[in-house]
Amino acid sequence: MSQSGSQTAAFFQEIARHQVIWYVRNDQGSPAPMTGSGDRAMPYWSSEVRAQRAVSVWGGDLRVASMTLQTWRDQDLPQLAEEGLRAGLNRTGPNLVGWDFTVAETLNRLDRALGAGPYAKHETAE
Repeated sequence: MSQSGSQTAAFFQEIARHQVIWYVRNDQGSPAPMTGSGDRAMPYWSSEVRAQRAVSVWGGDLRVASMTLQTWRDQDLPQLAEEGLRAGLNRTGPNLVGWDFTVAETLNRLDRALGAGPYAKHETAE
């Protein structure tokens, strides 16, 4: 399994266990860097330590923040879909690289991690 693949697998395992999502932000909001495919992805991490590493890489006035898994699923992900953003999960390394997914793909993987069945269809505006 690739580094990005193992980081993605760890993301879903850890958030299913701890029920917390981590992200970085400043007073203007959160960064949503451009991906290799030309889309923007909002980055999320499965632990505070992982998110803190991102703050160290990006620098500036960013700080680590968290939300519950329920808030992420019910509020944050639908907002991403409305804005046409993808979810970048557990980005690592000196360039913060990793896999990103559409909201529907993210929800399907989350359902699987939570034991809600394999890849159920989700109604999202993407």
